[in-house]
Amino acid sequence: MGDLATEFEAERGHLMAVAYRMLGSRSEAEDAVQETWLRYAGALADPSTRAEIRQLRAWLTTTCSRICLDVLRSARVRRETYPGQWLPEPVVTAVPATDGFAPDPAERAVRTDQLGTALLVVLERLAPEQRVAFVLHDVFAVPFATIAEVLGTTPAAARQLASRARRTVTGPDVPRHTADLAEQQRVLAAFTAAVESGELDRLIRVLAPDVVLVGDSGGHFPAARRPVVGADAVARFILGLFGQADRYSGRLLARPALVNGALGWQLETVHRDGRPVRLVIGFAVHGGRITGVFNQLNPEKLADLPEFGPEDIWPLRW
Repeated sequence: MGDLATEFEAERGHLMAVAYRMLGSRSEAEDAVQETWLRYAGALADPSTRAEIRQLRAWLTTTCSRICLDVLRSARVRRETYPGQWLPEPVVTAVPATDGFAPDPAERAVRTDQLGTALLVVLERLAPEQRVAFVLHDVFAVPFATIAEVLGTTPAAARQLASRARRTVTGPDVPRHTADLAEQQRVLAAFTAAVESGELDRLIRVLAPDVVLVGDSGGHFPAARRPVVGADAVARFILGLFGQADRYSGRLLARPALVNGALGWQLETVHRDGRPVRLVIGFAVHGGRITGVFNQLNPEKLADLPEFGPEDIWPLRW
């Protein structure tokens, strides 16, 4: 059993990467990986099933993907009744000082291919089968023959599912995120300065004309129930948001953070009713401007955030 566990642990980071991209929830991904472990242990206890495991990573990926597909199918009902807009549960880590990789396998896997919040949001538009086909093929280069086994269909049908998903993911209304970390830092530093100044025109210049803002409070706090679209509307919304934070608490904890591998903000303040408010903001950056702002303030999705230090007070320091 010790050797069995060692072999599985060597693949845990990969499986977390697969499951998180499919589910958009770290907690659900961890459950899916744990279920994969249980099935793996059970399979090796059965000689007939053990013989089917020729390539460990391929077998585990297929098994984990089937588990995720079942979760996605059941999640569609939950998404339809979700209060307000939905955003993925973010993976938040401190901004690195060296190579940009965190020690946690899940965090490292998320950041390896820079799958940011913008893409995770648009993946929610896909049918479960499309999402599985796209993630397995386009992100992890799994052959369509294997994907067909996961989905219970033909390789040709799996290819078509991935193609349809790709068209959605690359659609004209999807916020583009192509900037490297250095460009993200330049743009977000300008964004921070504009927010701090309170100057509407200055903030608008940092935003793309078709920028979109999405907020997810899970019904716990007031939040926009539909996306806010356009530089003027988003700028006014952001200035109003930070004006409220200052008025309610007089003190705003703030620090730069990596949100799903891209630079973002981690914030904490106090709501007017006295409740603490945690907020993680992810950004999409393209062409020197911000194309997407993603405000996650659902406390159910913000457990285990990095702790603030004594120097983490607004305005942010870059």
